[in-house]
Amino acid sequence: MAGGWVYVMTNKPNGMLYVGVTADIARRAHEHRNGMVEGFTLRHGLKRLVYAERHDDIREAIRREKRIKHWPRQWKINLIVAGNPEWNDLYDSLI
Repeated sequence: MAGGWVYVMTNKPNGMLYVGVTADIARRAHEHRNGMVEGFTLRHGLKRLVYAERHDDIREAIRREKRIKHWPRQWKINLIVAGNPEWNDLYDSLI
């Protein structure tokens, strides 16, 4: 089975958070950045990729995404800060 990514988008450091899953992180981040994804991220201007976690199996990525979505906000922030303390947009590192 193909791999996948769990990712977090935001509008600014410590801003609104969106946790998602995808098989193609570069494509998906591009879609978010360019307003091509209808719904929550478009409505709230979530264009900054601040966290990305690779999994060898998409099913594992989906399970992880579901777990993270149920975490308290502070845990999600701690996850982001552990790997990206400046809340930099990681999009440029994908292409």
